[in-house]
Amino acid sequence: MSRTSTDAARLAEEYVRLGGKRKAKLDDNIVSTRLWDDEPQEAADFWRSEIETLSESKRQVETNLPNMNPG
Repeated sequence: MSRTSTDAARLAEEYVRLGGKRKAKLDDNIVSTRLWDDEPQEAADFWRSEIETLSESKRQVETNLPNMNPG
C-alpha cells in the first residue's frame, strides 16, 4: 500500500469516526461523494479543512469511505 493510500485511509477513518455521513459513489471509474444526512459539525469541519483542500492526486480519501453502490 502506498503512503498516499495509507494517508487517505487514515483521513477517511477519522472523518467517519467524527460522525461523517458522506458515502462514496463509484461509477465508470469516477469517484464522487454524496451527503444526504446532516453530519456533526466536527465532521463537516474536518472534511472542509483536511479533505477538500487535498490536491486531486491525493483525493483517494473518497475511495475509503463507505460505498453506496450495491455489493
